[in-house]
Amino acid sequence: MLTSTCERLELDPSGAQLLRFTNNAVYALVRAPVVVRIVGSTRLRHRVGTVVRVAEHFARHGIPAVRLLEGVDQPMHVDGHLVTVWHRVPVTGPPASPAQLAELLHRVHDLAPPAGLVEWTPLRTVRARVQDAEELAESDRRFLLARCAEVEDRLAGLDFPLATGFVHGDAYPGNLIPGPDGPVLCDFDSSCVGPPEWDLTPLAVGRERFGDPPWQYAEFARAYGFDVTAWSGFAVLRAVRELKLTTSVLPILRSHPPVRSELRRRLADLRSGRTDTQWARYR
Repeated sequence: MLTSTCERLELDPSGAQLLRFTNNAVYALVRAPVVVRIVGSTRLRHRVGTVVRVAEHFARHGIPAVRLLEGVDQPMHVDGHLVTVWHRVPVTGPPASPAQLAELLHRVHDLAPPAGLVEWTPLRTVRARVQDAEELAESDRRFLLARCAEVEDRLAGLDFPLATGFVHGDAYPGNLIPGPDGPVLCDFDSSCVGPPEWDLTPLAVGRERFGDPPWQYAEFARAYGFDVTAWSGFAVLRAVRELKLTTSVLPILRSHPPVRSELRRRLADLRSGRTDTQWARYR
């Protein structure tokens, strides 16, 4: 897919570096300052339209974010797959701080969303991944769908204190690139119109599930001005986030077997209700 895309764009794919491989395969070319992003999940193909719409909206409003490659009709349709191509941001700056993430999120939340942006339905994505799974035991499939229904019922009963608006949808430090002019946002697959509390959840869950240093979330909450963990609905948002974190690799299990052991561990923790065990991030 990478080779076919590069042939069409007259770019050289040799030596390309695989940056990420979960819902999408993301490659950085070494012979041109370009990133190629190939959609991996067939049931989540619809999100690529959101990615393009949000990227163009951020560019119009000067939000520090990755930019689409100009002169290319995007998304590209290549051999039955959907592909987007981007300017590569040189990773030359210092790592982004939690306060910088909070500042960028404030800018996003204060911005009117682009026309036609989808409403926040986080469990729809989880269900799509379950249906699209390359390898998943039937018992695990039934469990995950039942857990989605349970969490969705709890979600419907929440009263969100912050005003609904434009949210990034997957706001954690891994989606900030430390560029030469400061950090820039990337990964807009989950961008939507929804509760800002959702964008405040990933760092809090990172502290709980991945053992991230507590000071990082504390700095983030202070800078944003709202502590989502002190809100009564946080446990529900955490449950949604953990379902998304667990199922992100389901569509590429056969293609990326190293994630299987971590997936089994996460499923076991969700089944048993263990909330104090630490997970390792998928690679």
